[in-house]
Amino acid sequence: MTTSNQLSPQLRERIETLVKSDDVVLFMKGSRSFPQCGFSSAVVGILNTLVPKYTTVNVLADGEIRQGIKDYADWPTIPQLYVKGEFVGGSDIVKQMHESGELARLVGASMVAVSPPQLTITAAAAEVLASALADGEPGDVIHLTIDGTFEHALDVGPADAGALAFTVGALPFQTDRASATRGQGLTIDFVKTAGGEGFKIDNPNRPAQVRQATPKEIKAMLASGELTEWFDVRTPAEQQTATLGAKLLDEPAMAHIEGLPKDTLIAFHCHHGGRSQNAANHFLAKGFKNVINMAGGIDAWSREIDASVPRY
Repeated sequence: MTTSNQLSPQLRERIETLVKSDDVVLFMKGSRSFPQCGFSSAVVGILNTLVPKYTTVNVLADGEIRQGIKDYADWPTIPQLYVKGEFVGGSDIVKQMHESGELARLVGASMVAVSPPQLTITAAAAEVLASALADGEPGDVIHLTIDGTFEHALDVGPADAGALAFTVGALPFQTDRASATRGQGLTIDFVKTAGGEGFKIDNPNRPAQVRQATPKEIKAMLASGELTEWFDVRTPAEQQTATLGAKLLDEPAMAHIEGLPKDTLIAFHCHHGGRSQNAANHFLAKGFKNVINMAGGIDAWSREIDASVPRY
């Protein structure tokens, strides 16, 4: 691991204390209970399957640490994982190590056996997939990937020695461990419509979707009293710069939401809509069924509803 001369001795000491504070330490955006970016969420999801206890450091809460940890590891992105004081890598490396079993060995966990997904493939889809294999190279397989947001991808290419291999009828498939779990019971069809043709994938494991609402729709719901649970996912400093009156999504607010009935209407906003989407996804995963993200965030509100709200 390399350290940067840009770090002051005091900051380096702070970072080293954090790095050595636990056997497994993750510098991330957000916290274990509430990741605030997709990459951080992916690593948290992996660690949760391997170790019951680990420490997270929210770089969004400390700008000095946010830049300092990048200089400390000579690594330009967040999240960053450390195991027993040694830098492991970012989200892509963590995912690769998890798939190979190397991460489980590193943290002293046992790899849980994962069964191949049980898929239903219609005759129309099987015909298209078989044709794609025939047009490829000898030994090619169909790769099935399902990411954390349940976006599905099918492609044909060389076999991967580290992937989970299985067949559906005569069709050779490969997938990763996480996708295998997410894909149990999947149905793959190939359909032709007026808008074109393509695969249609039905996944019974897909969670309820976050509803996207415009600032105008949110304003109407607030005015009518339909929406009372309204949360701001930005930092306290951002809220001081510009606010719509929503409650800051801090730890007490999160505890409050978790105590609400699962059918409560809950809406989130941030600066442009990305962090609030992550918050909405988080509570969907907790079982809430009526969750809204305000598209475009407070910036869209300023442009479309009230120009007196400062833009930044």
